[in-house]
Amino acid sequence: MNPVLTRVGVPISPPQVSITVIEARQLVGLNMDPVVCVEVGEEKKYTSMKESTNCPYYNEYFVFDFHVPPDVMFDKVIRLSVIHSKNLLRSGTLVGSFKMDVGTVYTHPEHQFYHKWATLSDPEDITAGLKGYLKCDIAVVGKGDNIKTPHKANETDEDDIEGNLLLPDGIPPERQWARFYIKIYRAEGLPRMNTSLMANVKKALIGENKDLVDPYVQVLFAGQKGKTSVQKSSYEPLWNEQIIFTEMFPPLCKRLKVQIRDSDKVNDMAIGTHFIDLRKISNEGDKGFLPTFGPAWVNMYGSTRNYTLMDEHQDLNEGLGEGVSFRARLLLSLAVEILDTSSPEIASSTEVQVERATPVADNCTGKMEEFFLFGAFLEATMIDRKIGDKPINFEVTIGNYGNRIDGTAKLSLKKKKEGGDGKQEDSELLQRSSEDEADDDGELASVSSTQPMKPLITDRQVNYFHLPYFEKKPCIYIKSWWQDQRRRLYNANIMDKIADKLEEGLNDEEAEAQPETWRKVSRTQPPGPCESYSLVRGGQLLPCHPQQHEPISQLPISCTAGSLPHVTADVVSLSPPSRFVTLSNKDQSLSARTRLDRERLKSCMRELENMGQQAKTLRSQVKKNTMRDKLKLVQNFLQKLRFLADEPQHSIPDIFIWMMSNGKRIAYARIPSKDILYSIVDEETGKDCAKVKTVFLRLPGKRGFGPAGWTVQAKMEIYLWLGLNKQCKDFLSGLPCGFEEKKASKGLGLQAFPPISLLYTKKQVFQLRAHMYQARSLFAADSSGLSDPFARVFFITQGQCTEVLNETLCPTWDQLLVFDNVELYGEAHEMRDDPPIIVIEIYDQDTVGKADFMGRTFAKPVVKMSDEDYGPPRFPPQLEYYQIYRGNSTAGDLLAAFELLQIGPAGKSDLPPIDGPTDTEQGPILPVPLGIRPVLSKYRVEILFWGLRDLKRVNLAQVDRPRVDIECAGKGVQSALIQNYKKNPNFSTLVKWFEVDLPENELLHPPLNIRVVDCRAFGRYTLVGSHAVSSLRRFIHRPPDKKSQHWNTAAKLLNGYLALANRGPYYRLPGEIVISMEPEVPIKKMETMVKLEANSDAVVKVDMQLRQQEAAAAEAEEKEELEIAEEIKLDDSPMKGSKGQAKTKEKVKAPKEDKKKKQQQPPEAPEKKNKQKIDELKGSMCVYKVPLPDDITKEAGYDPNFGMFQGIPNNDPINVLVRVYIVRATDLHPADINGKADPYIAIRLGKTDIKDKENYISKQLNPIFGKSFDIEATFPMESMLTVAVYDWDLVGSDDLIGETKIDLENRYYSKHRATCGISQTYSTHGYNMWRDPGKPTQILSKLCKEGKVDGPHYGPGGRVKVANRVFTGPREMEDENGQKKQTDEHLALAVLRHWEEIPRVGCKLVPEHVETTPLLNPDKPGIEQGRLEMWVDMFPMDMPAPGPAIDISPRKPKRYELRVIVWNTDEVILEDDDFFTGEKSSDIFVRGYELRVVIWNTDKVLLEDDAFMAGEKMSDIYVRGWLKGQQEDKQDTDVHYHSLTGEGNFNWRYVFPFDYLMAEEKIVISKKESMFSWDETEYKIPARLTLQVWDADHFSADDFLAHGEDAGQRVAAECSTAAWACGAKTAKQCSMDMVTNEGDLPLVSIFKQKRVKGWWPFVARNENDELELTGKVEAELHLLTAEEAEKSPAGLARNEPDPLEKPNRPDTSFIWFLNPLKSIRYFIWHTRPDTSFIWFLNPLKSVKYLICTRYKWLIIKIVLALLLLIMVGLFLYSMPGYMVKKLLGA
Repeated sequence: MNPVLTRVGVPISPPQVSITVIEARQLVGLNMDPVVCVEVGEEKKYTSMKESTNCPYYNEYFVFDFHVPPDVMFDKVIRLSVIHSKNLLRSGTLVGSFKMDVGTVYTHPEHQFYHKWATLSDPEDITAGLKGYLKCDIAVVGKGDNIKTPHKANETDEDDIEGNLLLPDGIPPERQWARFYIKIYRAEGLPRMNTSLMANVKKALIGENKDLVDPYVQVLFAGQKGKTSVQKSSYEPLWNEQIIFTEMFPPLCKRLKVQIRDSDKVNDMAIGTHFIDLRKISNEGDKGFLPTFGPAWVNMYGSTRNYTLMDEHQDLNEGLGEGVSFRARLLLSLAVEILDTSSPEIASSTEVQVERATPVADNCTGKMEEFFLFGAFLEATMIDRKIGDKPINFEVTIGNYGNRIDGTAKLSLKKKKEGGDGKQEDSELLQRSSEDEADDDGELASVSSTQPMKPLITDRQVNYFHLPYFEKKPCIYIKSWWQDQRRRLYNANIMDKIADKLEEGLNDEEAEAQPETWRKVSRTQPPGPCESYSLVRGGQLLPCHPQQHEPISQLPISCTAGSLPHVTADVVSLSPPSRFVTLSNKDQSLSARTRLDRERLKSCMRELENMGQQAKTLRSQVKKNTMRDKLKLVQNFLQKLRFLADEPQHSIPDIFIWMMSNGKRIAYARIPSKDILYSIVDEETGKDCAKVKTVFLRLPGKRGFGPAGWTVQAKMEIYLWLGLNKQCKDFLSGLPCGFEEKKASKGLGLQAFPPISLLYTKKQVFQLRAHMYQARSLFAADSSGLSDPFARVFFITQGQCTEVLNETLCPTWDQLLVFDNVELYGEAHEMRDDPPIIVIEIYDQDTVGKADFMGRTFAKPVVKMSDEDYGPPRFPPQLEYYQIYRGNSTAGDLLAAFELLQIGPAGKSDLPPIDGPTDTEQGPILPVPLGIRPVLSKYRVEILFWGLRDLKRVNLAQVDRPRVDIECAGKGVQSALIQNYKKNPNFSTLVKWFEVDLPENELLHPPLNIRVVDCRAFGRYTLVGSHAVSSLRRFIHRPPDKKSQHWNTAAKLLNGYLALANRGPYYRLPGEIVISMEPEVPIKKMETMVKLEANSDAVVKVDMQLRQQEAAAAEAEEKEELEIAEEIKLDDSPMKGSKGQAKTKEKVKAPKEDKKKKQQQPPEAPEKKNKQKIDELKGSMCVYKVPLPDDITKEAGYDPNFGMFQGIPNNDPINVLVRVYIVRATDLHPADINGKADPYIAIRLGKTDIKDKENYISKQLNPIFGKSFDIEATFPMESMLTVAVYDWDLVGSDDLIGETKIDLENRYYSKHRATCGISQTYSTHGYNMWRDPGKPTQILSKLCKEGKVDGPHYGPGGRVKVANRVFTGPREMEDENGQKKQTDEHLALAVLRHWEEIPRVGCKLVPEHVETTPLLNPDKPGIEQGRLEMWVDMFPMDMPAPGPAIDISPRKPKRYELRVIVWNTDEVILEDDDFFTGEKSSDIFVRGYELRVVIWNTDKVLLEDDAFMAGEKMSDIYVRGWLKGQQEDKQDTDVHYHSLTGEGNFNWRYVFPFDYLMAEEKIVISKKESMFSWDETEYKIPARLTLQVWDADHFSADDFLAHGEDAGQRVAAECSTAAWACGAKTAKQCSMDMVTNEGDLPLVSIFKQKRVKGWWPFVARNENDELELTGKVEAELHLLTAEEAEKSPAGLARNEPDPLEKPNRPDTSFIWFLNPLKSIRYFIWHTRPDTSFIWFLNPLKSVKYLICTRYKWLIIKIVLALLLLIMVGLFLYSMPGYMVKKLLGA
C-alpha cells in the first residue's frame, strides 16, 4: 500500500538519535580551529572549539528528540560538518561535511554505527577530494531497543580509517560525485485548490473561467530542495523542466520525495506526495544498474478532492498515512550521471539547479487502451447505526473516472478508438462521469455508483444495519482510458504469487516445528495498520498443513514455472501458447518500455534463478537439527521476493470504494488495481480478480485510528474485475452461479452490454451453529478493572448475542447460538468450498449508555451439505482459539467452533439434534453440545501467597486490610487477611489450595483470575485490582515416570529457596519472588574427583554417563522454566503484572556477562495513557492432577500443609544492612542546553532518601562516581531500591535523567545467594579483602545444613568432600605479615564456586561482579537514558557486622612535568624575500608544555621572507608547542631572524606540567568552558605534544610554515604509554618516511624511557593536498614526576635554574632597527662574515656582491647587448655619409 506510513520493524513511538563526536583526523587546512556542527533535520548542535590543530579530539555526546511520525523521522538527514574558526562574530568556513538519513542508521544492524570514520567532502567544491575524517558513533534508539556496545577493538584497529568507514554494508569506500536528474514533464487530474466564489465573480464580470489551482513540483533529496516554476491556473500543467541534485554516489539517503504543491500567497499547500525509493530503481550487484526511472506516470493519493479551507486530512497529502482518494498523476523521469571530477568542465558546486528539459513524445508511456472495471455488490451489512437512518449508496472510482461528487470540471469527451493521443488521454482522465453518461456509440460510459437505499436494522440487540441486497445484487461498471502498462502489474502479480506460496509453506513449516497440540490452534490476522482489512472468498483463511519441506522444495518449481515473461526466443518456443510467454511481445510496444522495465526484468530473472538454485541446494541440506536455520534463509527469500514484487513505476491507479450518505463521503476501502487485474494467464491475474472479496470500510485519515477506527463502518461482499475492454467477455466468470443479468435499456428496445444488476434464482438454505464456549484475557473496560463481556455474532444479514457475564475478563459463556434460515445465493458446491466469514465482536455491557467495543475476530465455519454424514473426522467441529484484535493490538482470545449445516428437502429433521429447548426467543440458553465441549479432569491448584507491594489509594482511601481472591472455572480460594498493610505487607499463611475440574486438553484450560480487595468496616470490601493468568500450562507439574530410577528422591520438588527474580540489574517492575521447583537430578552414586588449582580453571574428571545425565536434567529444567509476572492495574486498563516465579532455574552471569544481560530486557507492550499500576502480588502457584502419587506424599519431611511448596522460608520482617556501590554512569542523556549534564546520585529505599547533591560532577555525560552508601532497611516494608541520576541545576528544581529499580527482597531470598557475591580468591588483607561477614567455611556449612547435604568433610592433602564430590585445592595462605598458615577457606571457596555441581541442591552462586543497568525515565518510557555500573551487598543485622566498605573512589591523576628542549631546526621553508638581494630567509622561533621541552635547532625550514636589498628568500623562524587540550598555554621560542638556509638555533626549553591517568592513558584537564561557566569541567584527552614552526612578521599576522608531531602523521606527538616513532639521530636521516611509514619505525614510550632526543620532521599540506616536508626540528623530551621535578627544577627558555647555553646563530639574524645598540657594537667590535653586510654601511662591498655574485651573468648579458646596440647605432649613423661620399666620388 502506501509506502509512507510504516516500514518493517519500525518502532511505534518516534526514536531518539544519539551521536557521539569522538575526534577528527587529517583535516585539510593550516593552523585550524575546528568546530563540529551536528545537524539532524532542522536542529543543530555544536561541539567545543579546538585551537590550532588538524586532528581535534572531542568525545562529546549529543541527543536529538523528535515528536514526529517514524517515517518523517527516518527521512530526516544527519549532517556532520567541520567548521573552521566559528565564533559569536562569524560563522566560520566549512571544511567538509558528511550526511546520511536516519533511516539508513536504523536499518543497519543494532540500529547503530560504532566508532566509524565519516569521510568529509566540500559540497561547494566537488573537485577538491576528501577534506578529512570524523570519528563518531551514531545510534537511533526506539522504545524497547537496547543498543549493544560492540566489543572494544584495540586502538590500532580503530585507527585503520579505511577499514572503519561510516558506510552501510555493501557501499564501496570510494564514493564518487554524481548528478541526479529529475525531469518533470506534466501532471494531470489535479483537484481544485481554491474556493470557487471569486472564480464565479470573475466569470460573471469578464467571462473568464480559470482553473482553480497554481501547481508546481517540489523535490527533496538528501537535505536539499528543488522546485519547478509555477504554472498558473492549470489542472493540466506542463513544465518540461529538470531539477539537478549533485550528491555522492551511492547516496546514503535512500528516498526521494516528489510533491505537487499549490502556490498560494499565504501558505503553499501540498496536493499530493510520492516517494521514490532508490533501492527499488537500482541494483548494486555486479550486473546491476544505476538508479533510473521512467518516463512514467506516478499516481498520487491523499485527502478527498473537495476543497475546504481547513482540510482535516491534509497530512495525507503530505504523504503521512494511506491516501483515501486519487489526487493527481505526474509524468517524470530520473537518471543518474557519475561525474568525472578531474574534468575542468565540471561545475564544482552542489547547489540544486533547475533547467529546461526536452519534452517527451505523447506515446512514450505506452499506447492508450480502454479498460473496463466491473463490480457487483453481493452484500452490505454491519453498517454503523450512526448513518443507518439515511439512504446509502456506494461509489467506485478509478482515477477520476466514476467520481461524481468532487471530480474536476467536465471537459469535452473526445475519444479515439484507435491509438489514442495525449489530448484524448488528458480529457478522458479528467472527465466527470455520471450514471447516464453515454459514449459515441450510445453505450453507457459508466455506472459508477449504486442506487441509494434505506438500510434495514439487522437486529435490535446488535445495533447494526444492512442494505436489502437479497436476490437483486446491484452492479457498477466504469470505462476508463490508460496507457497499457499491464506488463508491470503482471510481473508484480507473478512475484506476489510465488511469495504467497512460499509464505504459506513457511507458516506450515513453523507450525510443524511447534508441539502437536499447539498446531490445532488457529489464529486470524488483524487488519493492517494502513489498509482496509479484506478476506477473499476462495482463498484459505486458516492455514493448511501440507507435507514437511514442501515450500522449500517447491520454490524452484514456482520460480521456473511462474517466471517472468520477457524471455529469449528459444525459451518462448518451448512454452505453451496458452501461457503468458506469447503476451510479452503483444501487450505493449517496446518503445513504451523504460530502461527500468528492462533492467528490472533482467534483475528479477537473475534473482529467481539464483533463489531456485539455492532452494535446491537447501532442500538437500535440510535436517531436523538444521531446520530452523534453513527456515531463516528461506525467510530472506520471502523478503527479497516481496521487495522485487513492489513495482516502482505506476500504471493504473488504485480503486476506491466509498460509502455515501446524503451526498457525503462516510467510509472507504482502497483496493490496488493489480489485485483485480485480469489476464488470460492465471499466474498474471490479480489475486482478487473475479473473486468475491470481503471488505471492511473504514473512516478516512486520522479518524480511522483510535477508538473511532475500532468499529466497523460497513462490511461488504464485493466482486471486482478489471481488464481491457476487448477482454471483458469473461468478467462475470467468477461470480457465484445461478443468476440472471438485468441490463439497462438504451433505447430502440436494445440493451446495454454490462448488466446494472444481477438477479439470483438459486439459493441454498443453511443453519449456522456458533458454539461460543469461552473468551480469555479480555480488555478491562470498567473502572473496576473488570468487564461485563458479551459477544455479538454476525453472519450475512443476521446477528445474535451471547449472555452478559458480569465482572470477569475470562467469560465462559458455554452457549450455542443458532442462526436459522440462512439464505446463501449460488450453487451448493460453492458454499461448501467457500463459505462466507463470520464476524464476532466482544462488547462490555454498561448499565448506562451503549456497550463498549472490546475487540473483534473472524472465523470461517465448517460446512456440511445435506448429502454428507455428520461424523468424524470433520464433525463435530473442535473448539479453536481465535485471536481477538482491538485496532492493531491483540485483545484476548475466543474459544469457539462454528458449523454451517445445509437444510435439505426434508427440512431441519435431517440436522443433528440440539440438546435442550429449541425456543431461543428470550428462552433458556443452549449449552455447547457434549461432543464439542471439552472432557474434564480434577486438578488441584496450590497458591503460594507471599505478600503485596506498592498498594495505592483506592477512592482516596488507603488500603489497610487487603486480601487476595483466586478464582478458576468457578472455584477458588482466599488468602489470609493482612491485618495492617503498613506494618507488614506479607501474608501470615503462605500456602493454600483448591480443587477444580479442568479440561484434559491443556490448551483449553481457562485463565486463573486474581483479585485484590480491601476489607473495610461493616462487611464492606473494595476492589483494588485484578489480573488474569491466561495460561496455566507453564504451572502444571508433571510427575516423572515411575519406572525411572531414584524416583523417590524426585519428591523434593521445592528446596526451600526463593530464586532470584529480578533477573539481574536492569530495570524491571518490582515484585517477583521465584520459587525453586526443580526435580532432583537422578545422580549415579559415585565419587567424582574435582581438582582445583589456584591459578587455573577447574579440571573436572567426571564419568561420561554422569555428564549425560546432568545435561539431560539441565535440559529438562530449562523446559520447566517459567516466569509469570502480575502487575495488578486499574482504571480502564488490561490487568497485567508481576507474579512470582515457580520452577525457575535462575542463572546469574559472571561479571563479564553483566553488560550482556542488560540487553535482554523484554519489549514492553503498547501502553494506554489511562493505564495505572495499582498493586503487585508476590507469589506463585502449582497445578497438578489429584491424587498425587504415594511416592511424593510419603517422602520423609513432606508437610501436607505446604503441598508442593516444601521448605518455604519464613516471610517475617527482617532487618538488613544494604551497601550500595555506585561505580560510574555512561552515555547519560544531556539535560542542559549546552548538551551536557551535571549528574549526581540519589538513592531511595523505604523512608531513607539520600541525595549526593553536593558532589555533583560538572558537565559530564560519563561521570565516575566511585561512592558507596550504607542503608539500614527492614524487609519486606523497605525492599525496593531506587537508584536515580539527577541533573544539578543552579536555578530551579533538578531534573531526573534516569533511574533503575531493584527488588532487594527477591535477591535476599534467592537460592543463588545474591546477598554478597562470591569472590574468586579468599584474602584477609589488601584491596581484595573478603567482604562477606561469614567466612567460606561458614557459608559452606550453612548451605550443606540447609540442603541436608552430607559434608563438608575436610581431609589431608587439601581435600574436601561434599555429598559425593571431592574437591582438591591449596590450604595455605599468607597473612598481613607475609607468614603462611594453614586454612580451609580456600577449599571451601572452591566448593562454593562450583556449588552447581553438587547433586540435588546445587545451583550457581552469584559471583563477585559489577552490574550494568539501564537508566529509564518515566517521561520517555522504554528508551534508555544511559547506563549505570553498580553492585549491591546485603548483610543481615543479626549476623556479625561486615567490615568497612571497599574504597572505589575514582583514580587520582598523577602529576607529571614534561620538559622539551628545542635545539635546532633545519630545512625550514623560506617565505620572505630580502629587500635588496631577493633571497629567501626566515626569522625562526619555536613555540611549544611540567613536560619539559628543549628546542635545540631547526633545519631546512621553509623560508618565507625576501631579504631587504638582495631579494633573497629568508624566514624569521620560531617554534610553537603545546600539549593537546592546553592550547591556551602554548609556548614560543625566541625568533631566529633572517634565516637564509632554513636552519634555526634555539636552545630553548618548554616546561609543561600536566595530570595524567596511567590506566586510561589520558591527560586530565579541569577548566571552565567559558567566562559564564559556574564551575570547572573535567576533560580527559589523549596525551599528545604538538610542535609548529612559524615565520614571524611584525606588521602582519605571523605565517604558519609547518607542524611537526612526534606521533607520526598526526598533528601532535603522543606522549603516552602507546608507542610513537623514535626520532632520527641526524638531520639527514630525518625524512618524510617518518610520517608516511610510521609503522615500520622503532617505537618508544616516553613514560618508560623518560628521556628522548632526536630529529623529527615538520610537515604541511601543499596546494594539491599532499603532505610535504617543510622542515626538521631537533628536540629533547624529558618526563619527570612532580616529585622529581621539584627536586631538580629547570627554568623556562634559557633561564635559571639549569640554564641552557645561548645558541650560536649567524650574524645575519639581527636587524639593526630592532636592536640598534647591538648593531653599533657589532659593527665596531666584531669582524663580520661576508653575508652579514648592510648596504648603507658598506656600499662598495654591496656593489661588489651584486656585480660579482648575485647578478654577474645578468650584467655580462646587458653589457654585450649594449655593445651590440652601440655598434648598430654607429653603423646606422655613419652609413649615410659614407654612401654620399661614394656617390659623389669624394
